[in-house]
Amino acid sequence: MARGRGAREAWQVPALSVDAFDYDLPAEAIAHDPIEPRRAARLLVARRGAPVAHARVADLARLLEPGDLVVVNESAVVPARLHLQRSSGGAVEVLLLRQLPDGTAEALVRPNRRVRAGERLLADGVEVVEVGGALEAVEGMTIRAVRVLDPERVASIGVAPLPPYLGRQDIPLERYQTVFARRPGSVAAPTAGLHLDEVVLADLAARGIDVVRIVLHVGLGTFWPVTAATLAGHPMHAESYEVDPATWARIEGAKRVVAIGTTVVRTLETVALTGELAGESRLLIAPGFRLQVVDTVLTNFHQPRSTLIALVAAMVGDRWRELYSVALAEGYRFLSFGDAMLVDVEGRR
Repeated sequence: MARGRGAREAWQVPALSVDAFDYDLPAEAIAHDPIEPRRAARLLVARRGAPVAHARVADLARLLEPGDLVVVNESAVVPARLHLQRSSGGAVEVLLLRQLPDGTAEALVRPNRRVRAGERLLADGVEVVEVGGALEAVEGMTIRAVRVLDPERVASIGVAPLPPYLGRQDIPLERYQTVFARRPGSVAAPTAGLHLDEVVLADLAARGIDVVRIVLHVGLGTFWPVTAATLAGHPMHAESYEVDPATWARIEGAKRVVAIGTTVVRTLETVALTGELAGESRLLIAPGFRLQVVDTVLTNFHQPRSTLIALVAAMVGDRWRELYSVALAEGYRFLSFGDAMLVDVEGRR
C-alpha cells in the first residue's frame, strides 16, 4: 500500500465524548515495577481475522514476517524533574518540558500560583533557574517560561520524570529508558519501546526484519490527561519530531510498517499528513482518522479517557474494549511498566 507525504486532506478532530474512551481500571492492574528481563513482558496478540492470542515480547520476531520494517523512537528521557526551594524555604517542583529557540524552556511549576514571574529558585542555596511568565494556560495547566541559570547543576540534580501514579522515585533513569535511546529530549518514556532489548533486536535481524529509528520527544501531547468533555475540546501540546529522509524512503517502500508505540504512529502519520519530515506534531488521532503509513502496532495498555485510548480506537475500532477486557481478565499489567499488545490496523494490510 502506497505511503505518500502530504497527500491527504486536513484532519479535524471530531467532537466525540471522552466517555466513549472510558473503562474501569482496577488499581491492582497497574504495574509499579519494571519487569526483568524486558522481553518477558506479556503480549496480547490481536491480528486481523484471528482470535486473540497470548505471547511474550520475546516472541515478537516470530510474530512478524521477513521484510517487515520495525520503526522505533530513539528519543531519550532526560532527568527533567527538579526539586528546588524558594528563597523563603518553600519547596517547588519544576518539570522542564522542552527547549525554546530563545534559550528558555517550557516548564510546569508546582505550586504554580505562589511562584512569581522573575523569581529565582535554589538548589542547596545556589540559584539554578529563573521562572518567567505564563506561556500557555489550558485545562487547569499553566506552562511557564524558565531560564536555566546553572546548567551543570541542573543536570546533576535532575531526576527521572517518573509517572506520578507510581508514587516512587527509586527506579533508575536507565530503566525508564529504551535500549535504543540516543537523542535526549523526552520527559516521559516512549513506553512500548521499553519492552525491547538486545535479544529481541537480534532476533528481528536474524529473521530478516530491519529496524529503523525516528525521533519524537515525548511531552504533554502524549501524557496530559483529557479534562474537556470532548476530544475536539482537548488542546494538544506540540512535540518535536524528526524523520531522516533515507528512513522515510525505507518506510515508503516497506511491505509492512510495524510501529513500536503510539509516538511512532503519531510521528509517521504527521509526516503523511503534512509532508514535513521535521517539525512539531499536535496530531490527535481518533476514530475517523484513516492511518496512511502504519500497518501494525505494538503498544502498552493506556489510561482511561486518554488520547492514547482514542488512538487505539482509531486503529481497531470498538474492538479495543474487547481487547482491554480480555487483558484485564487475564491479569495483564497496565500503563508505563505494564505489558503490551500487538494489533493490526483496520483497513491496512
